[in-house]
Amino acid sequence: MTTLADIQEEYEFLEADDRYRLLIELGRELPEMPAALKTDATLVRGCSASVWVYPITADSKLTFLADSNAAITKGIIALVLKTVEDKDAAAILDTDIENDLAPFDLKNQLSSNRTQGIPNMISLIRETAGRYLG
Repeated sequence: MTTLADIQEEYEFLEADDRYRLLIELGRELPEMPAALKTDATLVRGCSASVWVYPITADSKLTFLADSNAAITKGIIALVLKTVEDKDAAAILDTDIENDLAPFDLKNQLSSNRTQGIPNMISLIRETAGRYLG
């Protein structure tokens, strides 16, 4: 299993085009999200591409199925999900997702169209974790 730290280490040594390829590969590694879960209720608002996120609980852990119709966006989703991977709802709420993503400097590496939905996705993850706790 590749950790966020492993991905960051590789990312830092890559040129821009190779960073895109790495993000695309990360997106391809996401588990398949069934089409039936890609609904208006699971759609993340504010993304230039279509992005769907669906929570699943197993063994007291909160995980997320996610997908996008854009390859690089799907890779960004994979990065965000790596920050909360294998955590319960309380740990997700304690995670500083933005800080964990800061080393990737996504806002300067990618167009604003590709990154504008990241805060909305992070909010959705936090809101979901809060509902599971509450």
